[in-house]
Amino acid sequence: MYGLWKPRVLGAWRVPAAGPVILAVNHSHNIDGPMLMGTAPRPVHFLIKKEAFTGPLGPFLEGIGQLKVDRTSADRAAITEALGVLERGGVLGIFPEGTRGEGDFASLRAGLAYFAVRSGAPIVPVAVLGSAERKGRLVRGLPPLRSRVDVVFGDAFEAGDGSGRRTRKALDEATARIQQRLGAHLADAKRLTGR
Repeated sequence: MYGLWKPRVLGAWRVPAAGPVILAVNHSHNIDGPMLMGTAPRPVHFLIKKEAFTGPLGPFLEGIGQLKVDRTSADRAAITEALGVLERGGVLGIFPEGTRGEGDFASLRAGLAYFAVRSGAPIVPVAVLGSAERKGRLVRGLPPLRSRVDVVFGDAFEAGDGSGRRTRKALDEATARIQQRLGAHLADAKRLTGR
């Protein structure tokens, strides 16, 4: 990442140095996940759509600890693997919107709340800014080479209400709390970086 672009990483110290943590990342460009993996202070295990695990990319993604998920159904194997990452004190990366979009955390899916409430792991919001602003001249699908991409880590927070409940209502309430915190972090990150 540092060889192709100019990442500016802000607030990486906010990621707990040990123990389970979930990085909730906005997603407006294909490069957002790799950018975070290349700049995060700890190794990150992402849930990645199974369609990406084709050809030589498949063994590479598996080799660096990424998790294959079937997005057409509730993929129990992927859920178990992701919870295992957190149980072992690792870092799970999640795009809360489930897919690439505007990158504004406007429509969160329940997966992030489920993992956070079930594991008790804190969530660190992450804003990747600048990856989708302009198209490159050499490779139209990527940001211009040597352009600046900001990766802004926010303060860790707990998603649950402290009751330990995992009901549908509790997960809906956690999702609403998460969306508010992620939206606020994104606004702060834009203000901080001037984007």
